Amino acid sequence: MNFSRRQLLGSAALLGAAMALLHAGAVPAFADAPAGLFVDRSPFAEDQVRKLAEALAQKPWEDRRIAMPPGWEKLTYDQFRDIRFNPDKSFWKGEPHRFSFDLFHSGFLFTAPVDVHVVQDGEQARINYSPDLFTFGPLAPRTDGKTDLHYSGLRLRYPINSQDYNDEFVVFQGASYFRAVGKGMIYGLSARGLAVDTGQPKGEEFPAFRAFWVRKPDAAATTIVVEALLDSPSVTGAYKFSIKPGDDTQIDVELTLYPRRDIAHVGIAPMTSMFLLDSLSRPVDDYRPAVHDSDGLMMQTGAGEWLWRPLANPRTLQVSAFIDQSPRGFGLMQRKRDYRDFMDLEARYEKRPSLWAEPIGDWGQGDVELYEIPTLLESNDNIVAFWQPKDGLKQGQSYSYVYRLHWSLDWPDDLPVARTVFSGAGTDPNFTADPPSYDPDLRLYVLEFAGGDLTGDIAADVTASAGTISNVHIVKNDVAKTTRLAFEHNVSGADVAELRAVLKRGDIRASETWLFRWTRS
Repeated sequence: MNFSRRQLLGSAALLGAAMALLHAGAVPAFADAPAGLFVDRSPFAEDQVRKLAEALAQKPWEDRRIAMPPGWEKLTYDQFRDIRFNPDKSFWKGEPHRFSFDLFHSGFLFTAPVDVHVVQDGEQARINYSPDLFTFGPLAPRTDGKTDLHYSGLRLRYPINSQDYNDEFVVFQGASYFRAVGKGMIYGLSARGLAVDTGQPKGEEFPAFRAFWVRKPDAAATTIVVEALLDSPSVTGAYKFSIKPGDDTQIDVELTLYPRRDIAHVGIAPMTSMFLLDSLSRPVDDYRPAVHDSDGLMMQTGAGEWLWRPLANPRTLQVSAFIDQSPRGFGLMQRKRDYRDFMDLEARYEKRPSLWAEPIGDWGQGDVELYEIPTLLESNDNIVAFWQPKDGLKQGQSYSYVYRLHWSLDWPDDLPVARTVFSGAGTDPNFTADPPSYDPDLRLYVLEFAGGDLTGDIAADVTASAGTISNVHIVKNDVAKTTRLAFEHNVSGADVAELRAVLKRGDIRASETWLFRWTRS
């Protein structure tokens, strides 16, 4: 499943003047900017975006699209990527706070107009469309000088890897998608503002951010604030992102939703990733040991139990629900961190971030839902996870949530129990048979745990909802400095089975609870 990533005014004379002045360099504060670049200046109130969302919810949804000029209606991917923001024009480039931002042009999949505002000193101003902010390569069409082509999103920059260069570390583009990286990482999985009707027969609805407000930071700031207005046929929303780049880039999200209708299936803090194959799930014949942006769903329940669910690339859509009361956190994690885990010189999956969502406040009853969608291509995002409130959303009410997103190599650094560092499975050979043979119904699972405290008298609790568990063994792996758990699962007569394994010291869990769904091919 490959998710698609989805009125500015000003006369031609003003835009022409802006283009000439922009050649001077980076875009300054709007008070000193070229005429015509910043328009619609007005006071900015702290509750402005929330009031806009609340008022918009009372009106019918409008599917706004840019009327593309000739030559722009059906841009190819290569044509679109040949339109690049000119880095010399980055907004706030060279200012003491070190933050800057770029804009994305419209076109290709991105034809819904997005308004981008700058906020400073209690005022806001909208950035008018100017082609002079971009470079148009030989494959890209040329603007007609008349059509306002708007923008499709923005990219934030800050020196996270070196003090000599402003790295891009957050991108907002396409529907309500955004993604981020920390130090030393490259882009991988994405977050979204909201998920509506994921996996439902009538099809998924993709709410979109239709406007952004970027607040100019103070000179010594280490955090930048971006607000956004979300809109869709079913719901509107006001979002505030407080973004702190670094080794672990953190995004604090504050949101208020205003449903236009009752929404039974809604996802809070949704995240979208890709999983093609690894040692536990290999539906594709590939030379690489693993191919994925994330390899597991991690969750800390409201009761404090840590869960680890390895991801799979199933033959049919699989949906899992982990029911809970006020979860402490969940995320799609990338635990493999060695090049040899992937052997991919181009994709460098070992550098992709994990994403952990930390709820702030009581989120009540609901479940973390995991969608695993079959795919044969690593270009397809086929994994979705989010929090589903038990009662959904009701028309005429408002709903507020606060959570922190951690984009990091690992989370948390001080996990109090042992974590799963390897999961593998295969058909178990029977060497006692004459001749030796494989029993297709006998599965061998091998798990490796690291960290925590696995000294002393450790036992394994392994169960299956169908089939029979046998030959459970725990052994110290002195080569990898891990603890290995191995067991057999006889699946005779079963089509699906939920597996559960945890290492214990008496009644105390000494490891994560490992979960997996086996299905017959």
